Amino acid sequence: MGGWEVDLTTNKITWSDQTYRIHGVPVGQEQTLESAIAFYAPGARPIIQAAVSNAIETGAGWDMELPFNRMNGESIWVRVVGNVDFENGDPVRIVGAFQDVTFARAQRLQLEDAIDRFSLATESGQIGIWEYNLIDQTLIWDPLMYQIYGVTNSSPLEPYQLWAQQIHPDDLQNTELALSQAIQGGTPFDFEFRLIWPDASVRHVRATARIQRDESGTPLKVVGANWDITKLRRLTAQLAEQHELLQVTLQSIGDAVITTDSKGAVSWLNPVAERMTGWLSSEAIGRPLTQIFNIVNEDTRKPTENPVATCMSQGKIVGLANHTVLISRDGEEFGIEDSAAPILNKSGELLGVVLVFHDVTEQRRLSGEMSFRATHDSLTGLVNRAEFEARLRKTLNSAHEDRSEHALMYIDLDQFKLVNDACGHSAGDQLLQQISKLLLETVRARDTLARLGGDEFAVILEHCSTEQAQRVAQQICDRMDDYRFVHDGKRFRIGASIGLVSVDLRWKNAAAILQAADTSCYAAKEAGRNRVHAWFDTDLAMRARHGEMQWAARIEQAIDENRFVLFAQKIVPLNDKEKGMHAEVLIRMLDEDRSIVPPGAFLPAAERFHLASRIDRWVLQHTLEWIKNLNDLQLVNTISVNLSGQSIGDRAFHAHAIETLRAAGHLICTKLCFEITETAAITNMADATIFIEQVRALGVKTALDDFGAGASSFGYLKSLSVDFLKIDGQFVKDIIDDPMDDVAVKCFAEVAKVVGVKTVAEFVDKPEVLSRLRDIGIDYAQGFLLHKPAPIDDLFLIGERVLN
Repeated sequence: MGGWEVDLTTNKITWSDQTYRIHGVPVGQEQTLESAIAFYAPGARPIIQAAVSNAIETGAGWDMELPFNRMNGESIWVRVVGNVDFENGDPVRIVGAFQDVTFARAQRLQLEDAIDRFSLATESGQIGIWEYNLIDQTLIWDPLMYQIYGVTNSSPLEPYQLWAQQIHPDDLQNTELALSQAIQGGTPFDFEFRLIWPDASVRHVRATARIQRDESGTPLKVVGANWDITKLRRLTAQLAEQHELLQVTLQSIGDAVITTDSKGAVSWLNPVAERMTGWLSSEAIGRPLTQIFNIVNEDTRKPTENPVATCMSQGKIVGLANHTVLISRDGEEFGIEDSAAPILNKSGELLGVVLVFHDVTEQRRLSGEMSFRATHDSLTGLVNRAEFEARLRKTLNSAHEDRSEHALMYIDLDQFKLVNDACGHSAGDQLLQQISKLLLETVRARDTLARLGGDEFAVILEHCSTEQAQRVAQQICDRMDDYRFVHDGKRFRIGASIGLVSVDLRWKNAAAILQAADTSCYAAKEAGRNRVHAWFDTDLAMRARHGEMQWAARIEQAIDENRFVLFAQKIVPLNDKEKGMHAEVLIRMLDEDRSIVPPGAFLPAAERFHLASRIDRWVLQHTLEWIKNLNDLQLVNTISVNLSGQSIGDRAFHAHAIETLRAAGHLICTKLCFEITETAAITNMADATIFIEQVRALGVKTALDDFGAGASSFGYLKSLSVDFLKIDGQFVKDIIDDPMDDVAVKCFAEVAKVVGVKTVAEFVDKPEVLSRLRDIGIDYAQGFLLHKPAPIDDLFLIGERVLN
């Protein structure tokens, strides 16, 4: 028997070595409560989960036997016992024991048959032998008979008197009648009756006898045997009760259950399976499973492989393919997920298969809807920016792999602000919807049309030459030239400035293509609007420099006019609960028309023309004001602010920041965290070290951003006192597919634990990535999967508003 313990504060589970062996898991491998529950058979998981929840809620323990799947797929039965420990009235841990009862359970099921075959010639010595002489009416007992009757052989009463005295009054007449009939030759004597022991306890006894007769058939004596079957009867009652409980459980659970025999014929359906298949259990018994369980692929509508047949052929638990649909007897369809497990006897022979499945129709609908919302713009129904950028990266990869040629159009509407100002945002929304429809009618069905935000659109034209793309772009301009937006009797002429870039081998990444397309779009606007400007390689150096100079002027003006806004992205704890919000502040610039300018458009120019420190001052000042204006500071744990490399090396910025922090007060400072990139720290090591020590003295936390991107990541950890390591997203995003990235992240996590700092993983965009990070022991995660950047005032929209 193995032991186990679950720490409810950390969700950490501890197993004894025997528990590891029963699971078939290497000793020491880390597990969680969720992963431990996953070892139970699908039908047993709700039972154990309910037992755990009830124990935590009520303090009541549990002791049950459940079907279980070892790591190697072997199906066994286990007995699991658990109790909850409380401290100060709160549940803190669950402790229990774990035992493989497969063999014991099989023995119980076979015990009744074994008793029926039990021989009088047993060597166990636990069978009492008696002899009744019919001539002189005397009864003789051996010593064990006295034990069976709960008396000693020194009793003054004769055996017959003892028997008549201790047999249950309700059984006396029937027993005498059965013996009389056996003596007369009517029936064999094999009978059960009850005894009342001297201590008033009731015992169950089974008796068999053989009648000895003379040559004429006259009965001479009766030789028989008695043995105590009290335990057997109790066990039989318990088994009957457990069988009834099992039947009630299978009848009550929300999952559908079908069992088959070894040939794949249906042997039983529970009510949920009856409802979903349209077959009553009585009708389905003996029929092939394929007739009852009609499943097809949701997309192709072709029949799906029978999971029971697969389970039988492979001899292990199998699941359905994704997107499987069950078609009931009356034609109703259910999206389902299932698993089929073999039923084996002690010798490993296949007795049948149990198929467990449940209805996921609504979950699939919601998942599809959520997936669509996550990748599409809610106003126009077009692909959104995140999905567009993902498709652009895929297209660029294709161009690098097979040297194919594609094109990108970046479209910015002309005069959109005029409609918004004159007619209101509702009219602006109508205009965007109409323009979206116009663009969809112009491009090919296989092309990707996206709304990037505001009045900006983009199109990926796959396998399209620059000449073909120019014709499509010009068609858009021509149609826009003819188009008029009409609202409340007012007519507006809306144009489209289009930047066109060829997606081919010359580009290293999608960001460079988008920057070129954006530059070309501005060139189209500067040339007179509603026209196309195609990017040429000769534009590169000149336009990059010219564009950055223009951005520098725009940034200067935006600083003077206070045209920046704070966005934020949440940072979510993975293992330990944390009081208060943890988020990273992000900067966005407002263009002259109040549209949002993403940081990638202006921050490179700000760095190049030494404006980054001025932006950092603005961000720091407004972040502190935002924190001060919160109604309840306890709702915020940590707000991270990025500092540029220029600010880290700028001592004037250091003095300004320290003065601003002191004015804000210690309590506000404890809510703040400065994020410093690895490159900035290396470049300005001495200044960075001094600055970090100064702000930490004021209560400000620090984080090392993009950790792992540099060549000396580990070396300078000894020199810098930081609270968080933010692991570079290039290691995180491919952690599932790239073993090198997986090893690197584990290494970073281990180093962080050694130096006593918390880890944050960036670019988390998939559930499987999040799960792997949690397994590795990463403390926090950040990425589009968990939260997309939003205005900082929207951080608390879900729940209560805490801003004044």
